[in-house]
Amino acid sequence: MFSFDSDYTEGAHPRILELLTETNFEQTDVYGEDVYSNRAAELIRQHIGKKDAGVHFISGGTQTNLIAISAFLRPHEAVISAETGHIEEHETGAIEATGHKVVTIPTDDGKLRPELIQPVLTAHHFEHMVKPRMVYISNATELGTIYSKDEITALHTFCRESDLLLFCDGARIGMALTAPGADLTMAHLAAHTDAFYIGGTKNGALIGEALVITNTALNTDMRYLIKQRGALLAKGRVLGLQFLALFESNLFYDLAQHANDTADIIRKAITESGFSQLCDSPTNQLFPVLPNSLIEKLQQDFVFRVIQKTDETHSCIRIVTSWATQEAGAEAFAEALAKS
Repeated sequence: MFSFDSDYTEGAHPRILELLTETNFEQTDVYGEDVYSNRAAELIRQHIGKKDAGVHFISGGTQTNLIAISAFLRPHEAVISAETGHIEEHETGAIEATGHKVVTIPTDDGKLRPELIQPVLTAHHFEHMVKPRMVYISNATELGTIYSKDEITALHTFCRESDLLLFCDGARIGMALTAPGADLTMAHLAAHTDAFYIGGTKNGALIGEALVITNTALNTDMRYLIKQRGALLAKGRVLGLQFLALFESNLFYDLAQHANDTADIIRKAITESGFSQLCDSPTNQLFPVLPNSLIEKLQQDFVFRVIQKTDETHSCIRIVTSWATQEAGAEAFAEALAKS
């Protein structure tokens, strides 16, 4: 069976495993202060054009969101998120557990815009309510949609004028930046956010995200805070080495491009077969609406998630391709749709 359940079901790209093996018996500094982690951090700074950015390697996305958001906010402050945001739907109340409320906004495409955020600021106007202080976005979003350069610029301007921090969850940033029609670059994102992270877990790494803090005031004592949350790995080299492998060449973008390309094989088949999607996703997450009878048939040969019923006879499923998805698997799914 071919699995389209998620983009982290496979292990790691061979180059990462090779580098881990090649350096296995070297004795290095610990807690992420080794030569490989330092080199990886420097490559990221060069890539985004921010020499003074703080770069911290953390094991997973939920932990990165929790550490960043709780570190950046004061006790009475809240974070604004789309209703579909990962911190709202899939992190077991991690942010609320730190004492910070997540204020959510309904949005059809998973993206936030200034006109959607302003009513939240208007409603939370005095000290008897939490104070919105951060806007949390994901790129790509949980619905696979992406932000344009102009949209990020507009959000950044609005946040500056409204005294808000802008933080971007980049679990799938590689897919967002290599999607068809994408005009955003990582350097532009770095220049127009206070912090964001680069997702490795969903793009070829065994584990790991790179938290990039471009607002240097927010970087104060960050290693203390990471340690306090149990995220300062003793063998931090394991994380740093992986990002070194991803950024010493174009590997990070090549892997993301492959995920998008294999998704495109299925996307074309969805359109050519006359099926609709829940939203227009140009990345590696697809949300076709299919007859329940066809879904049952497809489940005999493919693994995917059924997201929701759309009517009595149809449901929306989620298809996710990855850096390691075989073209043969994508073509087999496309052929199964075509035969329907």
